Amino acid sequence: MKNHIHIVFLFSQLFLILSLGGFVSCTKEKKVYIVYLGEHNGDKTLKEIEDHHCSFLHSVKATSSKEHVRASLVHSYKNVINGFSALLTPQEADMISGMEGVISVFHSDPYEIKPHTTRSWDFISLLEGTSLINSREELLQNASYGKDVIVGVMDSGVWPESSSFNDEGMEPVPKSWNGICQEGVAFNASHCNRKLIGARYYLKGYEAIAGPLNETRDFRSPRDVDGHGTHTAGTVGGRRVANASAIGGFAKGTATGGAPNVRLAIYKVCWPVPDQSLAEGNACVMDDILAAFDDAIADGVHVLSISLGSQPKSTYYTENSIAIGSLHAVKRNIIVACSAGNDGPTSSTVGNVAPWIITVGASSIDRVFSSPIMLGNGMIVEGQTVTPIRRRRLHPLVYAGDVEIRGTTASNTTGECLPGTLSRNLVRGKVVLCMNRGRQASMEVKRAGGVAAILGNPFNEIQVTPFLDPTTVVFSYSLNTILTYIRTEKYPMATLLPGNTLIGTKPAPVMASFTSKGPNIVDLNILKPDITAPGFNILAAWSEASSPLKIPEDRRVVKYNMQSGTSMSCPHVSAVIALLKSIHPDWSSAAIRSALMTTSTINNVVGRPITNATGNDANPFEYGAGHFRPSRAVDPGLVYDATYTDYLLYLCSQNKSLDSTFSCPEKVPAASNLNYPSLAIANIRGSSRTVTRVVTNVGKDNSTYVLAVRSPPGYVVDIVPKTLRFSKLGEKHSFNITVRAQSIIEKRREFSFGWYTWIDGVHVVRSPIAVSSA
Repeated sequence: MKNHIHIVFLFSQLFLILSLGGFVSCTKEKKVYIVYLGEHNGDKTLKEIEDHHCSFLHSVKATSSKEHVRASLVHSYKNVINGFSALLTPQEADMISGMEGVISVFHSDPYEIKPHTTRSWDFISLLEGTSLINSREELLQNASYGKDVIVGVMDSGVWPESSSFNDEGMEPVPKSWNGICQEGVAFNASHCNRKLIGARYYLKGYEAIAGPLNETRDFRSPRDVDGHGTHTAGTVGGRRVANASAIGGFAKGTATGGAPNVRLAIYKVCWPVPDQSLAEGNACVMDDILAAFDDAIADGVHVLSISLGSQPKSTYYTENSIAIGSLHAVKRNIIVACSAGNDGPTSSTVGNVAPWIITVGASSIDRVFSSPIMLGNGMIVEGQTVTPIRRRRLHPLVYAGDVEIRGTTASNTTGECLPGTLSRNLVRGKVVLCMNRGRQASMEVKRAGGVAAILGNPFNEIQVTPFLDPTTVVFSYSLNTILTYIRTEKYPMATLLPGNTLIGTKPAPVMASFTSKGPNIVDLNILKPDITAPGFNILAAWSEASSPLKIPEDRRVVKYNMQSGTSMSCPHVSAVIALLKSIHPDWSSAAIRSALMTTSTINNVVGRPITNATGNDANPFEYGAGHFRPSRAVDPGLVYDATYTDYLLYLCSQNKSLDSTFSCPEKVPAASNLNYPSLAIANIRGSSRTVTRVVTNVGKDNSTYVLAVRSPPGYVVDIVPKTLRFSKLGEKHSFNITVRAQSIIEKRREFSFGWYTWIDGVHVVRSPIAVSSA
């Protein structure tokens, strides 16, 4: 079992729960639907808004009483977003979808959206380059550590007592803040302070589907019982906390968020799946998420960090609450960063693909947790763990496939240490080698009486897990070495050695195996993800109501915990966005995204191309424009800007609308013409395609940029003009990019990748290219 499921909260079992009635709606026929109407124009009172929303329900429930109709209303969005959610039959939802003023009606799916740091910030500074050795501290000072920026975090809540959220020495709450500190179970107004300036929770949609919250499993309040929300909030804006570490003392150091003085506003939208452990699932219901967007925009947040998402489908733009809510946010220049998802390494799995969202993939840092195995012949084999291990004497070593209960495994599952498969008589007192890296394998070895487990890992990375019992994880080549030793030694023996934290390992970064990949299945002409950041074995604050493994058998309590996922990489980028927002308050969301993307790097710390978990060179479908370099993004030279209208025009190219007041022109610009910092062109018709880009000078008054191009294999990229001259800041210049397929190339769906770069001697403004001919 993959370790990152503790962050991803996989929903493969949730469908089964739904089908068996474990996660049911209030009736068998009715479901919660979101009715999206666009935006409020400000001429109605709150009562008039709710009455208007109820009028839609009255029209399809004509035989019901007014009380029954109003009782079917779940959420009425009244601040910025115009719409509501309600319990409807499919027939009623279909009737409402045809009414005047309705943009879209869609099911609030309870399992579609799921929740997808000591060393990481120091590692990011390494990628800035030797000329910027003190760049991180300079960036923080220039941004006043983000003190006036408000970051909203949509997740599973917060553990307010964590030292990461203390407000010692912080200035008063910004006067622009309009939000509240919503009280509830084990959470009152005193839990908010000058760091945690606001908190809300959203349960109506969840309870309309699942019934009343089981309050033995979660708090009816913003308090976090899971840990995920506390971890992401701490990564964004946790204060500096000395001597923080994971259980066992691993990764010990000063824990800090990327912007230690930003203000945090918590929006709890995720809750436990009924009858499942926290390790197996969390439900983040779409109509609750849209309600959180509506509040956050009105509350006055500047940045939204959302480590949630789903694999998109064709109706993504009009039937996804994150896509809809984030467009309303971006219209008000609120920057939205989202995780790309943890469904890799499969292609076409990237989520949160709206071009107005900054989408973040996950990569590693230069830290590992070494826990070697010593074999009976004296050989030392590399392993990794964050499980505390006391040095032990040698014990007999066996391969799991040789000590199984007959008939409990098949040819494709033998050796995996699946639950109930190991023989107590054959395992007791032994070290067991398993072809499985999950926690269940370690627990099965313990159940059968084994003294330690060695787990195999197929990738060039190891997501460490704080196992309950002595366990280490090895790479596939080490696993083969151990297996050969078992087969050739008459009395094989082994012992696990205590683990250590090692800094400076190379190569780094490496793309995580789980990070979701492009191409973007909603629109191949928008390259996603946008960027990558640390999301692998990240230490951050944790809920003391949740154990490290989040399973009933684990009763340990920790203040900091190690997690992996794009859920961890997203808040790294959100923190830097907050710092950039502090330095450049007039920059748009698109300008900040452009600055991050065009200053990123595609090389690791040793100057070689970033690789993926299989050891091959990664590409833009994995890392987008590259690994972000925060200090360089402060001064990108040129930016690719875009407005709310540009996004509406883009939606016209998709035959979609999210704003009923906007009319598409007769001639709609192609999707590839959106002024994006990357270029993707799918299905080049004929021999060529030409698109336009516009750059704005944010560097120096008098500057000249010259072009460098690396065409994708099989194509020729021609850009005109090849020189851009600027006389003042804010000046804009456009250029045309023509991509031609070479005559010998066959029509193919596979994408080829290249780059184009504008250089003025100080700034390097690089954009990735992804093209296909079919």
